[in-house]
Amino acid sequence: MLMLALDTATPAVTVALHDADGDRTLAASDQIDARRHGELLLPAVDRVLHEAGRKLADVTDLVVGVGPGPYTGLRVGLATAEAFGAALSLPVHGVCTLDGIAYASGLETPFVVATDARRKEVYWARYADARTRLGEPAVDRPADLAERTGDVTALPSVGAGAVLYADVFSGVREDLPAHQSAAALARLAAERLARGEELLAPRPLYLRRPDAKVPANYKVVTPR
Repeated sequence: MLMLALDTATPAVTVALHDADGDRTLAASDQIDARRHGELLLPAVDRVLHEAGRKLADVTDLVVGVGPGPYTGLRVGLATAEAFGAALSLPVHGVCTLDGIAYASGLETPFVVATDARRKEVYWARYADARTRLGEPAVDRPADLAERTGDVTALPSVGAGAVLYADVFSGVREDLPAHQSAAALARLAAERLARGEELLAPRPLYLRRPDAKVPANYKVVTPR
């Protein structure tokens, strides 16, 4: 199984080609740029395939991070994965972005993952270990999270959101990866598929309503 994994749900534009049968990542690209997901993703895919000496036609499965994440960046990765899947008739497996960050941590004791959700909020989830999430991802202001569930912010924490709000997340593990890794996402997906687990559909996990709204009391203009 040759898996092409990608994720654009965070400022990381990350792509990896993973040989699931040999349990090895053949090539990977990780770039941090919150404003250039659409510009950077396809060149990264091309670069990873070239470095691995493979073609897109060799890929058997696609893995994509489904968020949570901001609307625009998240859609870039999902739309690209679904386009590849439709064009090549390949399965597209969705994985929670926070799960990928958790997996990359390698931690074996309880911790929390937090990413920057903007608007002074974080996307977060609690984990029993690197492979086991406890409950569903959520979005909160760090101060509200600390007040409501202080035990969460006292746990060891991983991710750019925890680093950004280190005054609230008291156990920030700055020695561990803060950003998403498509290589970790692919390894996690391969493990879950090998256990016979059903992965997520490639649909965005937003957790909050979009900024754009239909104006109230707008004037409807129709032809007579």
